[in-house]
Amino acid sequence: MSTLEIAKRVVSNEIDALHAISEQLDEQFDAAIKLILNTQGRTIICGMGKSGIIGKKIAASFASTGTPSFFMHPGEAFHGDLGMITPDDVFIAISNSGETDEVLKLLPFLKDNHNKIIAITGNPESTLAKNAHYHLNIAVPAEACPLQLAPTSSTTATLVMGDALTIALMELRGFQPENFARFHPGGSLGRKLLSKVADEMFKESLPVVTPETPLSEVINVMSKGALGLTLIIDSGQLNAIITDGDLRRAIEKFGKDLFDLTAKHIASCMPVTIEPDTSMAIAYEVMQDKGINCLIVCDGKEVVGVLKK
Repeated sequence: MSTLEIAKRVVSNEIDALHAISEQLDEQFDAAIKLILNTQGRTIICGMGKSGIIGKKIAASFASTGTPSFFMHPGEAFHGDLGMITPDDVFIAISNSGETDEVLKLLPFLKDNHNKIIAITGNPESTLAKNAHYHLNIAVPAEACPLQLAPTSSTTATLVMGDALTIALMELRGFQPENFARFHPGGSLGRKLLSKVADEMFKESLPVVTPETPLSEVINVMSKGALGLTLIIDSGQLNAIITDGDLRRAIEKFGKDLFDLTAKHIASCMPVTIEPDTSMAIAYEVMQDKGINCLIVCDGKEVVGVLKK
């Protein structure tokens, strides 16, 4: 069998697994969602081995979409981290077999601490499933591993179940892009929604010439400015700009006569401007609508910066 055939077999196997867990979804999922939504505490996710790796991703997805959550390693929990769990917290325990010893050892504490437990297992008759308040079934027809040993389809099923929980909670909370941006200020969405033009614009040593500046000097100013454009300011007010595209077109049109010209001869029309306190989201929309990649930032009539995509 070729490697391509093996890959297609694995993908097909895992698709079958996802069809299976879709069919197995029932009122337990709805009850688990309501439990998490109504808790005054956090949602703690626990799992061992590969289940733990998937659990970390689910906890991270929860936390970034409005559901306070963190991952707890069962071994560390049994050696002191249980002190991090309050009675208001919901505990999600992940174990494909439902018989993972390190997870089962935590059940007496969780019951004594009055925590609600959601089990994610592939065996509704397992010890973990029977000792949980709610059970989410991730049983799959078969692992993609031909030896039926390496967790493959089962971990995919667990991951997708976590995504289903995440998105259901997100939508029911009315989670918006602005909320997501607050938790991701370093990402592109955070930059667009939280930042102002003043935060992102170039404002130091702007490339400026006058309408009468010779083209040789215009080229020098543009090169030093490294923004791909030069501002033309006349009597303290923005008059026009020259972009690197304007310069290329002028070279094609005028050839060796180019250096007999001044800035005003090849300048673009009045550029699109924007105010410094405008949000980056609006700035991007303006650039998209106008089909341009830069905006001149003006505070009143004064040029204070250049915004580049």
